Amino acid sequence: MISLRHIPRRPLSQFVDCLWLYEGYTQPHAKERVLPTGQMQIVINLLEDKSCIYDREDPERCQTFSGSLLAGAHSEYLVISTALQASVIGVNFKPGGAFPFLRMPAGELRDTTVSLDTLWGAGATDLRDQLLEAATPHARFEILERVLLAELARGFDRHQAVRFALDEFIAAPHMTTISGVTDQIGLSPQRFIQVFRDETGFTPKVFCRIRRFQQALGRMEGHKRVEWAGVALDCGYFDQAHFIHDFRAFSGINPSSYLLQQTAHRNHVPLKD
Repeated sequence: MISLRHIPRRPLSQFVDCLWLYEGYTQPHAKERVLPTGQMQIVINLLEDKSCIYDREDPERCQTFSGSLLAGAHSEYLVISTALQASVIGVNFKPGGAFPFLRMPAGELRDTTVSLDTLWGAGATDLRDQLLEAATPHARFEILERVLLAELARGFDRHQAVRFALDEFIAAPHMTTISGVTDQIGLSPQRFIQVFRDETGFTPKVFCRIRRFQQALGRMEGHKRVEWAGVALDCGYFDQAHFIHDFRAFSGINPSSYLLQQTAHRNHVPLKD
């Protein structure tokens, strides 16, 4: 199996966390949950020209997309097929980083997944064709980086208040208050929520909840036993019950079940048949 990550050069690195590629990726389970991270992602299937997202309420029903898709700002877990991850390349955007590439407000993609050609038209098909023709992983990363740079050159209008708020929320999601941010940026709470949602896909409150959830996952990673009350306190939850409630809302399982099922990929959890 090949598993690679590539950090793009500036100015892409201001918006993109990393580019990644898997080749020969197999799993013993057929489906898995993908947990919300507060980030958006492009996924391109290099083996088949299709992708599949399962209905969370009816795991046998699958919504099919083209081989290139964009996962919007999700506040709920997704269920995906592991068979369609055998050969994939993708883009992990930083929080709010997908905004310049969407050609629409990110809030319109809240809790949705769309085929990339819905946003980029024929350019999405052309990108996948170029990636299929590339001879090496490095060449594929270069192609993806070049296309993203071209999209970035189209221009965008990023609100400085959102950049400031993201820095504050990411640094301390359990300590920074929304009112504390609005007091420093000169926007009304309503206007701030609007511009934040337009660029990140989330309201500030939901974004901070997801960041706390991710902080908790980080505390649990690699451990077989965890002192739950301590995790809840350290991550800014009111109490253990509040922590468990939020954990189930984002993952569909309780923290103990996650601990037993965790894999090398923090945000991918096997889905039992």
